Amino acid sequence: MTTQKILTRNFVLCFFAQFTFTSVFHILIPTLPIYLSRSGSSEVEIGVLIGILGVASLVFRPFVGRALLKIPEKTFMISGALIFALTSIAYLLTSPFWPFLMVRVFQGIGIAFFYTASVTLIANISPEAHRGQSLSYFYLAFNISFALTPTLGMFLINQFSFTLLFLLCLGLSLCSLYLTTRLGKRQVEPLEDLSKRDESFLSREAFPPALMAFFAHFIWGALTAFFPLYALNQGLANPGFFFAAYAIVIILGRALGGKILDLYSREKVILPCLTTYIISMTILAFSKTLPMFILVAVIWGIGNAFLMPSLVAYVLERAGSSRGPAIGTFTAIGDLGIALGPVIMGIILHLTSYPIMFLCLAFTGLINLNYFYFFVRKKERG
Repeated sequence: MTTQKILTRNFVLCFFAQFTFTSVFHILIPTLPIYLSRSGSSEVEIGVLIGILGVASLVFRPFVGRALLKIPEKTFMISGALIFALTSIAYLLTSPFWPFLMVRVFQGIGIAFFYTASVTLIANISPEAHRGQSLSYFYLAFNISFALTPTLGMFLINQFSFTLLFLLCLGLSLCSLYLTTRLGKRQVEPLEDLSKRDESFLSREAFPPALMAFFAHFIWGALTAFFPLYALNQGLANPGFFFAAYAIVIILGRALGGKILDLYSREKVILPCLTTYIISMTILAFSKTLPMFILVAVIWGIGNAFLMPSLVAYVLERAGSSRGPAIGTFTAIGDLGIALGPVIMGIILHLTSYPIMFLCLAFTGLINLNYFYFFVRKKERG
């Protein structure tokens, strides 16, 4: 059976290691800004301390990707989990601004180490004929974590304390570290001659799908930053319903429809997925009620459920044996989109309004669709 070929021991261990690792990141999304605010940080300081993690991750991902050509993925995953454990302890001991900034920088490095290596590992151990389905299953680790842990984090700080929150982060990091150490050894396949290969840390082959991921992450970054404020302005008490619906759709899509990625060509999957971004953001510009918000989340979730695994599979198809640099490039450019989305859309929001900003996000989706249709698709066919 296909699932038996995919769900190997190393796949299952890597999945749960990724789930526990990612849970640390997701549980801090709603809670860390509150912690910093209560510690006396200004809004500008909070923005810097939250954003610096993405910048550090962005900078280090290409270096990790290049190193993966020679160093086993397990080594970087262990290093990343260990860094996360140490930074979780450091949260208990440091105070904003500069000491906390250094902790966030190191945590960003830990993300670059672990995430780049884990995706590369899954790509290397997956059956080539079922790589799309395998990646779709693996990405459920991120989606399930996102659906569960932010709510858990808010419960912990409301009912107990930030100390317990950071101790849980430590426990999750150690759990990820333990699972990673249980991974079987996988030798790095020797390449023909690294000295004759392009020594750039960035992969040219990964750039077309990476640019599409940039635009998709640009929209994601802007929505996570500003939709909660918009929903509150419209009288919605808990904006979390929107993200919960989005996460549920992604989980169902990737769990039940993973085979689609291997049954149809990349073009037939990517094209409709890019269209959902345009449709959902356009509807959001005119939405003011919870049912409309849920509709947007469902449409957006359907597109994202299949787009990201498709783009990663597309990157791997183009990269050949240089999967590490390709994944490093892909994830780094995606991080850039997450970082720039809130900044650019924040300026547009300041000058205009929420509906105009959402229409600008729809236009971003249109740019992405046109880039794929007129440049990537035609070039591949030519």
